[in-house]
Amino acid sequence: MIVDWRKIFRLGLRLAVLGLALAGVLWRCANPVTLQGGPRDSLPPRIVKMQPEWGTTNFTAKKVYIEFNEYVKLKDQQKEFFASPFMKNNPVVSLKGRGVEVVIKDTLPPNTTYALDFGGAIQDNNEGNPLNGFRFVFSTGPEIDSLLMSGYAVDGYTKDSVAGAFIFFYEAAKDTVPDTDGLDSLLFRRKPDAVARCTPNGLFIAQNLKGVDYRMYAVDDKNGNRQYDPGDDRVAFADSLCNPLTCGDFSIRFDTSRKYYVAEPQTYFRLFTDKKFKRQLLSKQQRPTQNRAELLFGAPYPEISSLTLDDIDSTHIIRDYSSMRDTLTLWLDAPPETLPDTVRGSITYLKHDSTNRLQPVTEKIALFWKAFEKKKKEKDEDDEKSLNPFKLTVDAASTLNPEKHIPITFEYPLRTIDSTAISLIRLADNKRYRVRHSVVRDTVNIRRWTIRAPWGVDQKYQLEIPAGAFENIRGERNDTLRSEFTVASPEKYGSISITVKGKNPESEYILQLTAQNGSLLQERRHAREGLHVFRYLDPGSLRIRVVEDVNANGRWDDGDLLRHLQPERVEIYFPEAGKDEIPVKANWEMEYTIDMAQLFAPVTIEAVREQLRAREQQRLVNIAKQREKGRQQRAPSGGGMMGGSGGMGGAGGGMPGIPGLGR
Repeated sequence: MIVDWRKIFRLGLRLAVLGLALAGVLWRCANPVTLQGGPRDSLPPRIVKMQPEWGTTNFTAKKVYIEFNEYVKLKDQQKEFFASPFMKNNPVVSLKGRGVEVVIKDTLPPNTTYALDFGGAIQDNNEGNPLNGFRFVFSTGPEIDSLLMSGYAVDGYTKDSVAGAFIFFYEAAKDTVPDTDGLDSLLFRRKPDAVARCTPNGLFIAQNLKGVDYRMYAVDDKNGNRQYDPGDDRVAFADSLCNPLTCGDFSIRFDTSRKYYVAEPQTYFRLFTDKKFKRQLLSKQQRPTQNRAELLFGAPYPEISSLTLDDIDSTHIIRDYSSMRDTLTLWLDAPPETLPDTVRGSITYLKHDSTNRLQPVTEKIALFWKAFEKKKKEKDEDDEKSLNPFKLTVDAASTLNPEKHIPITFEYPLRTIDSTAISLIRLADNKRYRVRHSVVRDTVNIRRWTIRAPWGVDQKYQLEIPAGAFENIRGERNDTLRSEFTVASPEKYGSISITVKGKNPESEYILQLTAQNGSLLQERRHAREGLHVFRYLDPGSLRIRVVEDVNANGRWDDGDLLRHLQPERVEIYFPEAGKDEIPVKANWEMEYTIDMAQLFAPVTIEAVREQLRAREQQRLVNIAKQREKGRQQRAPSGGGMMGGSGGMGGAGGGMPGIPGLGR
């Protein structure tokens, strides 16, 4: 007789898990007496009956009813509930008596294992305790698919966990329609064969899988339509086929603080926002103000061969593009009274025709603007007359960061600037010293200028910009501006020196210092081998994030789903094992050497697991600190995330889906 040890192992695990679930149910049943007062109820509702039974095979019913030991409510069921695999028509979930009823609207295909995943939608009616992760599993055939897989999903740029992302499983053997021209179109061609969902910490445990090769994708479904929308939803893909039987072992445990199951990941997804196809056309033309017009295009980087405006010389038209060049701002360098209500002209550019081919076209431009007079009281009229319409924003405080200098942003581009009229005085020992300075225009934003000077640390300065030093394209001039400030002392701030050891001398990286909430503090683009110093850092803690800028364009590049191109890698630097936080102290310099060959070594699952262990340990430390702080405030005066329930590999049978167990 031939013994199939794999089946025996799976059956044993299923019976063991079911025994644990029943033990939990019996424990809850041990004391049925309702006590008055006492601590708040923290237990989720308990299942007392299911019709049909959980794990039913040869399923033909159209309704599923789940009864509880108390009245329950549904919260966010449209967001929380889903069927795996997705059904053409979503099942209808509603309350009925002390239970939940699910009405199936589809005719289900044969020999398919289904799971109705309720997420955290089911809660007790009084306290709102959720029954996290309950899954009702059934099969339209004679067997229940029972294999497991785990994984982890992060944002490809921030490296933050992605909560609630769907994981789509496609059986590779079903791909009878090959991808054309090497483009991966599977997400657009059919529904997935199985679906899992990430918990709030980005981990997922996929259940009820087959022992076959799968193509795997992660989709952050923003609008809840259960499908991938390019350009709106974040997406990721596995580079190779994955089979639950060959992905190796992993451990599962119940996280008592989060109230759901967590597992060591077997797969790793870096989500990005794919670029959807956009038709190139002149989608909108507008004139928000008298001297500013805007041409909006349907796709980035339009190819414009000519642009003319009637009765306006080209030398008086200042072009200003957005970062993706899909918005072209035309600043009209002319007195307002000389501009007509409608500025007309024409533009020649490449536009997509009906077959999505780019063809040169010439289109008319009509840019309308008119000032409408409004009735005002005499006082308002006087105030309006006395108010100078010239507007600017000075990005400076009473304490100046000498590395930022003094940036000034104007409402309109400047026509002339008299930098010699600007007075910068250093005040010391009751004396006044004139300081040499320059006024430099930004290379990206034509309305942004910076006053630069050789600043002295801890020195006081007086800045005076006389009336008329700036004139914009409308002919408006500034009023007199005066301010006093002190240059910040580096002793009040921290600094970080990073020595980069590149993969090779030509390799470029983007070095970023981020706060713990992910906000960007400072960055250095086009960073190569050598020393890079970050000064004037506020005391606190931060992280070092590094982008491997493969194409040396100074920015992080998304991936491409159709061409199966992963996004550029981003990694967080850990100065100590298990710790990514870097303390910043006043008058303190920290020095780090980052070996990029090591930081950007090939990704391994063990390395991902190690980072997760470190983050979990840090989370537990933070929780302990918060609890201790709370105890101290209330007091009168006078184990690791990946710890062990043993390797389960691809075997097992729907552990988090057993009735009564959380996810």
